[in-house]
Amino acid sequence: MTNRQAAIKIIRRLRRHGFEALLAGGCVRDMLLRRPATDYDIATDAVPDDVIKLFRRTLKVGAKFGVVIVLLEGKQVEVATFRTDTGYADGRHPAKVKFATAAEDASRRDFTINGMFYDPLTKKVIDSVNGRADLKKRLIRTIGRPKERFSEDYLRMLRAVRFSTQLGFAIEPKTLSAIRRHANNITKISGERIAMELEAILVSPNRSTGASLLTKSNLAETVFPGLDSKKIKLAVKVLNQLPKKVDFPLALACLFAGCTTEFALDKCRVLKLSRNQTKHIKFLLANRGKLLEDKMSLAELNLTLAQPYFRDLYEMQRAIQKAQRKTIAPLTKLRRRIKALGDIELKPKPLLDGYELIQLGAVPGPRLGQLAQEMYIAQLEGNLQTAAQARQWVQEWLQRHRMIKE
Repeated sequence: MTNRQAAIKIIRRLRRHGFEALLAGGCVRDMLLRRPATDYDIATDAVPDDVIKLFRRTLKVGAKFGVVIVLLEGKQVEVATFRTDTGYADGRHPAKVKFATAAEDASRRDFTINGMFYDPLTKKVIDSVNGRADLKKRLIRTIGRPKERFSEDYLRMLRAVRFSTQLGFAIEPKTLSAIRRHANNITKISGERIAMELEAILVSPNRSTGASLLTKSNLAETVFPGLDSKKIKLAVKVLNQLPKKVDFPLALACLFAGCTTEFALDKCRVLKLSRNQTKHIKFLLANRGKLLEDKMSLAELNLTLAQPYFRDLYEMQRAIQKAQRKTIAPLTKLRRRIKALGDIELKPKPLLDGYELIQLGAVPGPRLGQLAQEMYIAQLEGNLQTAAQARQWVQEWLQRHRMIKE
């Protein structure tokens, strides 16, 4: 059973018991854009107690906000009661929730393209916020007044940049203007949440556009004081030269390509990165230029090759050279030298393969590759020594990354 099939099965059961139930939010947007969706959320007029009574296995993760997770045949589907929210004292969580109609629920959501519902039984789109029109215009626009939407949840400012980056949409002028005016409020959001949004922006193939938007919106210098437009200008060029698929530490290091290592590490503290991520970024920035050295000894070359971050260092140096319109001849020479070393095995076999990661709950796609790489780095650093330790690490990684949806 797919996530979509599980969601439709839940909708059918809710309907049989007299409740309204619809697919909501991002999955509707992705369906209309003919993009694959991983999460299928349901909105309903059934209150949490009704949902809990109808389904044998549920998680009351956000029942006070009208949200229940239904567990069905190995799938987890979020079922939320139509609601309106008021009293966002902390700029993130509502002080009061009132159950409401579908139209009222749509009006409290963030952007028009995320405010639509879909009835999979009648195959009808329910759109009270002109989301379909903005999909056609390829626009990110808040539902209602931008100031109000952003004051309810300051993280929405970064989410606007994320959706713009991932979808290749423009941010509607009034929405962008509001982000610029209120960018200083992003510092009221936890560093972990900011990091998750930045990760989604910077690992996107469209990351250079995302970086440009971060500076145009004033969010970059607010999150990282001192990372001005001049430094971002170089960063955009470097990010644009990276391969399509990269991990977060590499992309973040490239964001600070024009800065000292000390400056970058100091500014990244706000993100509350893991020790491994910080070590990764430090290695990349501290070793800029090393691969251009013409007289590296064989021993030093072998040690460098054995580093878990060698490939990322190579890709970053290559991107920097091309961004600055400098020759990549030293890197080409290095590749030939490495090839001449023959088939030497410097790295052990990963503790878990891709199939085992999927069995643990990882979803095939870019995130699976990111997970596998981060797990392997942890293995190479000696933090994971057995398959059992790796499985526990993977489960914790998946739990952290479920906090944010694509």
